[in-house]
Amino acid sequence: MTTRLEPGDLAPSFTLVDQDERPVTLESLRGGPVILFFYPEAMTPGCTTEACDFRDSLAPLQAAGYTILGVSRDAPEKLRRFRERDGLAYDLLSDPDHTVHEQYGVWGDKMNYGKVVQGVIRSTFVLDAEGRVTQALYNIKATGHVARLRGLLGV
Repeated sequence: MTTRLEPGDLAPSFTLVDQDERPVTLESLRGGPVILFFYPEAMTPGCTTEACDFRDSLAPLQAAGYTILGVSRDAPEKLRRFRERDGLAYDLLSDPDHTVHEQYGVWGDKMNYGKVVQGVIRSTFVLDAEGRVTQALYNIKATGHVARLRGLLGV
């Protein structure tokens, strides 16, 4: 397991492509808070639930200044279909070789149907305007997570 991030840590820098194959850098988002959520696979039941919960909470989160970004290992084409199918109005980033996942400590051993497997550990990070971690939520459940996060953020 890679090292986990803690509140106060500087978030690892990255450049990933979004669903439209445009590069997105963490540095380009400085100046406002960011919610970065890592999920295992687009268009699966749990990931759809989580992504749609973010979609349904987008207005109050954006009103509070947050930029929302989802990150998975899916190719941009699949991310584009996911975004269109579920009306997701925020960007989805592609990290196919899970390099950024490892930097954020969200790639490692997890239980899947009673077996230990290597994979994505569903996690969410809240970053401040300077790119520092204010919340590092690892191994979260898809259902109810966004409501819990909004409670933590007071949004």
